[in-house]
Amino acid sequence: MIQPMNKLVLALCLSACLLPAQTLKILYQGGDEKTLQEFRAVTPKARIIPVDSSNVMTEIVDADGFIGVLTPQLFAAQKQLKWVGSNSAGVENQLFVPGAEPFRNSDIILTSNRVVQGIEIADHAWALLLYTSRGLHLFQEHKRNENWQPKPYPGIELRGKTALIIGVGGIGTQIAIRAWAFGMHVIGVDPEDKPIVPYVDRMVHPDLLDEVIPQADVVFISAPDTPKSHKMFGAKQFELMKQKSYFVAVSRGGVYDMGGLVKALDSNRLAGAGVDVTDPEPLPKGHALWKFNNVMITPHIAGRSDHDVERMAGTIKENIRRLAEGMPLMNVIDKKRGY
Repeated sequence: MIQPMNKLVLALCLSACLLPAQTLKILYQGGDEKTLQEFRAVTPKARIIPVDSSNVMTEIVDADGFIGVLTPQLFAAQKQLKWVGSNSAGVENQLFVPGAEPFRNSDIILTSNRVVQGIEIADHAWALLLYTSRGLHLFQEHKRNENWQPKPYPGIELRGKTALIIGVGGIGTQIAIRAWAFGMHVIGVDPEDKPIVPYVDRMVHPDLLDEVIPQADVVFISAPDTPKSHKMFGAKQFELMKQKSYFVAVSRGGVYDMGGLVKALDSNRLAGAGVDVTDPEPLPKGHALWKFNNVMITPHIAGRSDHDVERMAGTIKENIRRLAEGMPLMNVIDKKRGY
């Protein structure tokens, strides 16, 4: 015969088995309906709620996850966040803005799309370089005037020249692979020790940046904007660049000095430049950079492509699944370093 106390224990155990597992509450900021439905289909263990300025402050209070940009105001309102998923590769707008220190010092996990955006951004970086190194800006003018003029032609051959890549992460690695395929020598600059790979000839830490700049025929900026990298490529570094070299920036405008770039172009030190990112951004009308014909400027769209949304959503979906299953997350950011 089952004793009364044993009956109570058995009843409690049966009740616990019948109760559903705790469902995570994850907020999705400013997204489209199709992606929202994809997120909702990942797991029954997570409830995905779309939010905007009208309801986010209320919903964040008891949310477990947040897909979007966590402002200091949102951090102050939350009570139990475990994860913030950024759709962007860079996260300086969450970690290094005024009031972000409490989030930076918290145990909340921050993830990004720092690796998956490398493919299209590297493609774009090379489009910017080839536009100027092959003199396509000149032919654009000829096309407007319907002028067939093959000479003089200033295009150069990249094989055998040296590419300096500042920031050899998800973007920089993809740029390096393409440089290697073009037959270039590649020097990487990164604060972390990187494994030996066939497409990078030499890796140096940032303290040797000034030593390697004069060797470069092309400088690529693909580093995140952090307190340590902010303006690391300043006016002095532009003065160290080889005569008739090229400059390409595709990560964040805060990593390089705009005044130094304009001066290097104005003095004809640089043969050309291509920038997808600027500081200030958007680049204001009347800015000196607009006047150079040998500069291609695009409005921070290097990370856009026909496959970028599915790749970025793929990272978020995997992290929703992992969070629900209690597994380690992908693309975790070191919040102190910013990458």
